[in-house]
Amino acid sequence: QVQLVESGGGLVQAGGSLRLSCAASGLTFSSWAMGWFRQAPGQVREFVASISRSGGSTLYADSVNGRFTISRDNAKNTVYLQMAGLKPEDTAIYYCAARPNTFTSRYRSDYAFWGQGTQVTVSS
Repeated sequence: QVQLVESGGGLVQAGGSLRLSCAASGLTFSSWAMGWFRQAPGQVREFVASISRSGGSTLYADSVNGRFTISRDNAKNTVYLQMAGLKPEDTAIYYCAARPNTFTSRYRSDYAFWGQGTQVTVSS
């Protein structure tokens, strides 16, 4: 079955950096677009970033554009989220998701599989 396993979360001070990873199995990774979403306590799950199946196209939420970078390594079946300039409002559980399509998307309903999430906490 399809599994998406996130790692790399933790506690970091404001202004710091983290790199999240999401290892995929049970699917032909290079055929799927990938995305990162996040959910803060009491909030809806929101879009963060998406990458096309080739990695040639990316899409970001306005709130993270210029601070976060999504990338992928199809040889390793892994998608990454490099986060810099972290702010307390970035605190959330971060989820990766797989979309059975070539192109990026910001819509949760376009993604078929989800990981369990990794906690990111940014202290002020």
